[in-house]
Amino acid sequence: MGTRLPPTEYTTRLEQVRDKLSHTEADACLWFTATSIDYLTGFHHIQTERPVALAVTEDTIAITVPRLEVERVEENARIEAVYHYFDYPGGQPIETIVGMLEEIGIESVVADGDGAPGVMGYTGPPLSDFVEVETVDWISRMRWEKSDHEVDLIRESAKWANLGHRYLADYAHAGAHPATVSQRASLDASRVMLDTLGERYVERVRGSGPVRAGFISGAESALPHGHTPNELLSPGDVLITGATANVDGYFAELERTMFIGEPTDQQREYFELMLEAQTIAIEAIGPGASIASVDDEVQSYFHEQGVAELSQHHVGHNIGMAGHEPPYIDRGWGDHVEDEADAEMQPGQVYTIEPGLYTESAGYRHSDTVAVTEDGRDQLTYFPRDLASNVIR
Repeated sequence: MGTRLPPTEYTTRLEQVRDKLSHTEADACLWFTATSIDYLTGFHHIQTERPVALAVTEDTIAITVPRLEVERVEENARIEAVYHYFDYPGGQPIETIVGMLEEIGIESVVADGDGAPGVMGYTGPPLSDFVEVETVDWISRMRWEKSDHEVDLIRESAKWANLGHRYLADYAHAGAHPATVSQRASLDASRVMLDTLGERYVERVRGSGPVRAGFISGAESALPHGHTPNELLSPGDVLITGATANVDGYFAELERTMFIGEPTDQQREYFELMLEAQTIAIEAIGPGASIASVDDEVQSYFHEQGVAELSQHHVGHNIGMAGHEPPYIDRGWGDHVEDEADAEMQPGQVYTIEPGLYTESAGYRHSDTVAVTEDGRDQLTYFPRDLASNVIR
């Protein structure tokens, strides 16, 4: 199973972007978003107040970076010319980017934004103050459908997420603190992953392991985005778990609803309702399926069961290089797209399937990562979904 994207992936992506460029009047594409730059070249960096801009023309690739990224980007053989400024704000990053464009003969661009994104306090002039700019969303759309190699990386992530989740289940017990259980499971799974992969592991994290596993418990589980509470696990607690692994920048998502000790009859009922809703959604996935209709089917089921008011979010979303990516499995998705084909699932799309129910005291949500194939679906995460397998005794 793959742990690194082959160079041909980047070649194909750059060819696609250059083909799109050839159908415009622009001289170059310009990308400010860190994920887009990574997607096209494999140069990954942390997006901060210091702008980075990648220019792609029909015959060259150039980049502007802050001084602290020069040595890292020079290692990337796909990028042919590197320009830099010292820092922000004194280094005048946009002016340096404009200077790069002028030096390689660019007067107009299609770009993913009219200037660098305003993160971590960055405020700079729009790029259109200097050159002609048309904004486009090419990379985001290209990322909807994954290649076989990308799906393999997500599958590999699912394997290590499963290990991290197994450790969570093994280490959790009444009297344990959820934070230390999560840290121990993440550490041990990361250690096994690093030892197993050895040189095949692609460094993608800073100061932490490649596997992340944890959960929310107690009253926090009733909140879809709850925090880890500062209280020990107790009999009767409902846990909403989560595990993933970074495999060359790609992620799967695995979540389960678990119980400390035997669940009550009411907890069993909500668990089974959630599980059936997830089963309905998984079985609805396939090429040509209406994305919105999958959410509709789940919501119809919740209405039939009289629990629709306990649902707080849509069924799921695409996943890959980011935790959340379009398309979104949402009843409103069909109204969101202009092209009718974009309203349907396509082979290569990879979705999280995570319908949930949230009562006043606890939440109930599984999440599995499922790839759309040419003739159906392929469930990449595989930790058991049934109730008996998710009771911590």
